[in-house]
Amino acid sequence: KKVLISDKIADICVKTFAANGVEVTYRPGLSKSELIEIIPEFNGLVVRSATKVTAEVIKAATNLEIIGRAGTGTDNIDIPAASDAGVVVMNTPGGNTNSAAEHTCALILSMCRNIPNRHTELMNGQWNRINGIELTGKTIGIIGLGRIGMIVAHRMQAFGMTTIGYDPFVSAEVAAKAGVEAMTLEAMWPLCDFITLHVPLIPPTKHMINAGVLEKCKKGVRIVNCSRGGIIDERSPPGEP
Repeated sequence: KKVLISDKIADICVKTFAANGVEVTYRPGLSKSELIEIIPEFNGLVVRSATKVTAEVIKAATNLEIIGRAGTGTDNIDIPAASDAGVVVMNTPGGNTNSAAEHTCALILSMCRNIPNRHTELMNGQWNRINGIELTGKTIGIIGLGRIGMIVAHRMQAFGMTTIGYDPFVSAEVAAKAGVEAMTLEAMWPLCDFITLHVPLIPPTKHMINAGVLEKCKKGVRIVNCSRGGIIDERSPPGEP
C-alpha cells in the first residue's frame, strides 16, 4: 500500500508506516493541482489542517481507500464526497489535546502581561513598566467542554479563576464535576473576563462570536480562539451581528 502525507507531521508517523511495510511519500506544501495530479497512485492520504481534501481531489483519487486526519477537526475534508466514493475518513481525537490546552493557557497568560508587545519594545532597547492584569478572581467562559475545554478549565482553576462554560452535549452535572458552572451563552456573555473557544467549525458555530455578541460582553473582554478561525466574525462591524 502507498500513503501520501501532504502536511507537515512528526517523523514518528513516517517511521511507523515504514515499519509496517507501507510505502510513504512525504510531500507537505502541495498545491491543489499538484495534489490532484499525484493522488491517483495512493491508497491512503494523511493530512492535518492545511490540505483541503475537496470533492475534486477525491474524484481524482481513484485508488484512495482512507483519509487520516492527524488531529480532531475534519472541516478541511469533504466527508460526503468521501463517503460517496467509499473512502473512509478517520481523525485522531485526543492526539493534540494537551498541546492545544497548554497553548490556550499560554496565550491567556501572554494577553495578561502583553508579552509580545513588551518583547518587541525590549528588543528595541525600550524598558516600559506597564501593568498587566491578574487572573485570580477573574471569570473565564469556556465554549466547548470536550477534552480540551475541560483541561483548560482545570488549568485556569489553578490560577484562581471562576470557570463557567457552554456545551449543548455536556450535562450540568458532568460540568460541575470538573468545577465548571454550565449555562447558556446568553447568560455567560456578560460575566466573562475571558472567553476561550474549543468547538468545531460547523454551521451553528460559524461566526458565533460577532459584533452583536461583543456588545453583550464586558468591555475589554479577552478572547482566545484555538479552534477554527471562522468561529469569530472578524469582519462584522460594531452594531451588526
